[in-house]
Formats: sequence, structure tokens, C-alpha cells
Amino acid sequence: MKRIFLLALVLLLTVGVVTSASARDLPYYFQVEKQVVNVFWNSDGSMSLDYKWTFVNQSGSHIIDFVDVGMPNYNFDMTTVKADVNGVPVKVTTSDYQGGGSGFAVVMGNQSIPDSGKATVHVYVGKITSVLFPDDEDEAYASAVFAPTYFGSDFVTGGTDFTMIYHLPPDIAPEEPKWHTAPSGFPSEPIAAYDDQNRVTYTWQNTSASSSEYYLFGASFPRTYVPAETIQVKPVEPLIDEDAIFSICCGGFFAFMFIGMPIISAIQSKKRKMQYLPPKVSIEGHGIKRGLTAVESAILMEQPLDKVLTMILFGVVKKEAAKVLDRDPLKLEIASPLPEKLHEYEKDFLAAFKEPDAPKRSRAIQEMMINFVKSVSEKMKGFSRKETIDYYKSIMERAWQQIEAADTPEVRSQKFDEALEWTMLDRDYDDRTRRTFSGPIFMPRWWGSYDPTYRPAPTTSSSPFPTGLPTSTSRGSLPGADFAAQMVTGVQTFSQKTIGNLNTFTEKITGKTNPPPKVSSSGRSGGRSGGGCACACACAGCACACAGGGR
Repeated sequence: MKRIFLLALVLLLTVGVVTSASARDLPYYFQVEKQVVNVFWNSDGSMSLDYKWTFVNQSGSHIIDFVDVGMPNYNFDMTTVKADVNGVPVKVTTSDYQGGGSGFAVVMGNQSIPDSGKATVHVYVGKITSVLFPDDEDEAYASAVFAPTYFGSDFVTGGTDFTMIYHLPPDIAPEEPKWHTAPSGFPSEPIAAYDDQNRVTYTWQNTSASSSEYYLFGASFPRTYVPAETIQVKPVEPLIDEDAIFSICCGGFFAFMFIGMPIISAIQSKKRKMQYLPPKVSIEGHGIKRGLTAVESAILMEQPLDKVLTMILFGVVKKEAAKVLDRDPLKLEIASPLPEKLHEYEKDFLAAFKEPDAPKRSRAIQEMMINFVKSVSEKMKGFSRKETIDYYKSIMERAWQQIEAADTPEVRSQKFDEALEWTMLDRDYDDRTRRTFSGPIFMPRWWGSYDPTYRPAPTTSSSPFPTGLPTSTSRGSLPGADFAAQMVTGVQTFSQKTIGNLNTFTEKITGKTNPPPKVSSSGRSGGRSGGGCACACACAGCACACAGGGR
């Protein structure tokens, strides 16, 4: 009986561990059935926020263990923040926040919402400063603009009954304030009323809103109801006469507009085109996504695509799925049948190189990379990009440390062969490779399939290495500097001879995987930038909250 009992206990514990591990891998997926946001514009020029969300967790999804709450800026008093779930107080902390910009996380703890569960999360923030700006249309008025936190679209399903209530400063007469243009889907005119403190309120409601949409609300009221210093205008003290100021400003303005702006715009545009991962990957989820290959990790880190393709090339050559016949331009002899356990992106890579026509092959490589980027984005659902990148960087660093610590050329060569793709994740890969290999390097067995000009030495019968790693006499050696140069120029050759201009190639990928956001206007109340993960509050009247991070 004791044996049966112990066996049953072990089985139960095993099932519990497996179930727990599986639960951690599930994506977040929920409906925000109802959302009520009360925004209080106070007489001291500060803002107070009161959120209520009714979450309905979906079947088969991750428990809702954190709720990220984005803030308009970093000037919020964390000591005034309180949260509860169905009336039960829970912890709030900035250290667990995974959203874009500033904010904090509600740590649900034992109030976490389980699979198919439902609960109301209530958050109150007592004081946020630096939120009022001059009104663009009337200098006697202050502009109060706010966009509530929202969630990643991949984690949200269904509609939301969304109510936004503005509480204007005390003692304002009902005819004095003005509302701004309402977001799409909300009534053009809010319902004006009084709250229990006799403050004028504006209420907007949309019963079929989306909790993953960015909604910007605004109102203006006379400046006299708040301290002048709370309106975000920095006076400039004149240091020289007005005519000189005018001349300098005019000259500087035109120089900036016609010289500075085009340069800045070009730099930003070029940087934007190299960012081929969709921005939602940067704000989603919690925890590390384990099990990615070195090449998938390179995509997550947005490494240059010529390096990514070279990593794939090394992978298929090492697995004996292809042999390089010519490197200028790159021609491959593809194995038939293909070896087992090739990754999908490796199969697509080889299929692209079966195209004899160069333009068709280039288009096939583009399509392969678009699908690959999308697949990595899909795998990252529910996980933290930052934590995952840090994890794979630590793997890369350990690989380099083992190589650099090797005390003989043979061991160093062996370690480099085993970890080749991981070492290529290093942003300093080129220089580090040159620094590391100053002595001789013994070539791996597969090198002849990568370099058609390489001729290994005759084989011998003895081998001090494990099976599959030939001895130094059977594989020959190169001076470390020559080998490092070949590794580095191999990436450049791939770019120049196979995909053409790297910027143009990457821009085409980015256009499909991370297209620029559509520009929209919100009238005088300001706007936002980015892909739904943050606000640009440099505009007049803007006090917009950043995205909550998708969980």
C-alpha cells in the first residue's frame, strides 16, 4: 500500500509540474468587458486617475497575473497608487512593469484571474503632475488631454463598453470649459453634468469600443482655475535685444528647416527601415521565451539581415543539406533528399536557391525572410522581448568565454565550430573574431562544403577528437587572421552578391513586417508616435498615457 501511495503521489506531482510549465507557456488572451475611466483635473494643476476594468479571461489562456498600467509621464506619485481586485487590495510596483514608456504593474497575486475567470480590477492614482499645456486656439485657456492605457491587440478579443468621465477643476461655471473633438466611435458631444463634488463633468461612452485601441480625449478651461506655473510653458528670458533675437531665430530656423531637418529625417528614416520586427514584440508579455535557435534569436535582436542569412547558410552547410559551388555569385548544390530535422526557415532558404533566375531567387529570399520574421513574432506572443534578448545574449557571451578560455588551438577551434552561430549574435562579432584568432585555426570538416577553394590535408586513422571532428592533420589549418577575415568578409559577400543593397533589401522586408503607422490627426489636442506602445507628448496640450504593454 505504501508503494502504491508513493507512486500515486509522484504521478500527481509530475502532472502538477508539467501542468504548471505548460501554463507558463500559454499566451495571454482576454476580453475587457467593461472599462470606466475617471480623470480628475484638480485645482492644484495635477491629475488623478481612477480605472475600473472588468476582465474576462478566455479558455485555454494564461492566467492574468499582472496588469500593466501606462502613465502620461514619469511625474506620478507612486505613494498615491492603490489597486484592488473585486475589492481585495493587491500590490502595485514599478519593477514588474513591462509596458511602453512610464507606468507600473498591478501584481494580482492570489487574486490572479484564472482560465475562463472574470474579475474587476480597480486602480487609483492620486497625483500626476506636468499634465496641463497651453490651448493652441485660446491663450487664456489651458488644455487637458489624456489617452487611457490600452492593451496589445494580440491579447484582446471582443468589444468593450468604455466610459470616459472628465471631472474639471472645482468652481468652473458650466459655460466656461470646452470639449475637444471626440475619438472615432464616441459621440461628438459629451454628456455634461455635475459630480458629487459639484464639479462639471464631461462623459463619453462607446458600448462597442476596443481596449486595444488608442483613444485621445480632451477639454480646455480658463487658466485662472489652476496655478500658472503648472501649465507647461517655460519662459525665455531675453539676453540680447529683440532685433538680434529675431535675426538669430530666423537664421537658425531656416538653417534647421532646410539643413538640419532633412538630415535628422534621413537618419530617422534609415533607422526606421532597419527595424523589421513589429513594435508589438517590444511590449508584449512576461517571462523568457526559451527554445529559440541562434538564428531566431538574431531576428529577435534585429541583427542585420545579411548576417542572419549567412547564419542560415552556415547551418544548412553544417547539416550537409547544401554545398557551396561558387561564392561569387553564391551557387548551392542542394542535397536530395534533404536531411531530417531542418528548420522551416532552412527549408525555405534552400527552396529559394533552387530558383535559377536571379530576380526570382531574390524575391523568394525576400518572401522567406518575411515569413521568418513573422514566425518569430508569433513565437514571442505572451513573452517579454527584453528578458528573452538578455537570456540569449548570456548564451552568446558564455560561448565566447569558452572559446577565449581554450588553451590550445585545437580546443579553441572545436569550441568555435560548436558555437559558431551563437557567436555571430555579438554586435562586435567582426572585431572580436579578429582579436580571438591570432594563432592557427583548425578547419572544421564541413569547411570544404562552404569554401570551394579549400583543399583539406590527407586524412589519418587516429583522432584525439570526438567522432565527427577530424584531427588537425586531416583538416588542415589557416592562420587565425586569414580565417577571421574569411568569416567576416563572408557576411559582406553574401550581402553584395546575393541580396544586393542591404538597406533596400531590409526596407522591403520592413514594409511587410513593420509598415509605418498611418498618420492620424486629433485636432488641437496633440498626437502620438510609435506603433501603439508610447506617446509623444511634445505637442501642445498633450498629456497622453502610454500603452499598458498587452497583459
